[in-house]
Amino acid sequence: MLPPLKPLPIKDRISVVYVERGNLDVIDGSFVVVDATGVRTHIPIGSVACLMLEPGTRVSHAAVVLAARVGCLLVWIGEAGVRLYAAGQPGGARSDHLLYQAKLALDDSARLKVVRKMYALRFKEEPPERRSVEQLRGIEGVRVRKTYELLAQQFGVEWKHRNYDHTQWESGDLPNRCLSSATACIYGICEAAILAAGYAPAVGFIHTGKPQSFVYDIADIFKFDTVVPVAFRIASKNPRNPEREVRLACRDAFRQSKLLDRIIPTIEEVLAAGELERPKAHEEAVDIAIPNKEGLGDAGHRG
Repeated sequence: MLPPLKPLPIKDRISVVYVERGNLDVIDGSFVVVDATGVRTHIPIGSVACLMLEPGTRVSHAAVVLAARVGCLLVWIGEAGVRLYAAGQPGGARSDHLLYQAKLALDDSARLKVVRKMYALRFKEEPPERRSVEQLRGIEGVRVRKTYELLAQQFGVEWKHRNYDHTQWESGDLPNRCLSSATACIYGICEAAILAAGYAPAVGFIHTGKPQSFVYDIADIFKFDTVVPVAFRIASKNPRNPEREVRLACRDAFRQSKLLDRIIPTIEEVLAAGELERPKAHEEAVDIAIPNKEGLGDAGHRG
């Protein structure tokens, strides 16, 4: 008999793979994409952190089951990744982690400590004293806008402001399209890491009220060291297919910066800054992102 599937740690995986206009299925035991001509392309689903499904993609039940068992996040996105419609839970949620995250978010003092830690990690300096979450958010916004301007000057890109219409992708200028594609990449792998670690993407600290609030919180810590410079560099070249060029460059940036090694430890670090005691796991809790072990027989069967 084959041994049970054991998902690879996030840090050992390929960051993200995009699929467009194809049918995802499990054929002859392999996870494949079948195009309109019947050609199969194999995807090593167990070594991928996040599979981004663009318009024109269909997924079979068997494909979803296999992706869930190996802990690969399926994300349904719009054209060029500019919108996220839905994401599949890879089986990592645990009540003790969810309660810990919610406890920190609902405690004003603990939440402020977490936000201050996020600020310190992002800008490599301690935030100003005696500032509320709202005030820190305002300071952050000013620094972000200034960083966009500096990067645009560095790469010789004409920059107006961060703006795009998700309903009309082609209406955005080249720098904004590149930025949207780049941030979609990092949002996808951050959400995969958050779910694999057993936390909730919606329970944020700086960002609130959105399905991916915590994803934005964590991604913001890394994006100006990884994907944002990539977006401006690609925009400066004025490529024919900027979205594809950005994705390839982001993939390389993730590998070079070893981003997948750092996301989950950073999540734990920022939450620990809240200085609240972590709830103990329930005695029946299973390991994170690993499916329940199935026995060979009924409840009375040993083994």
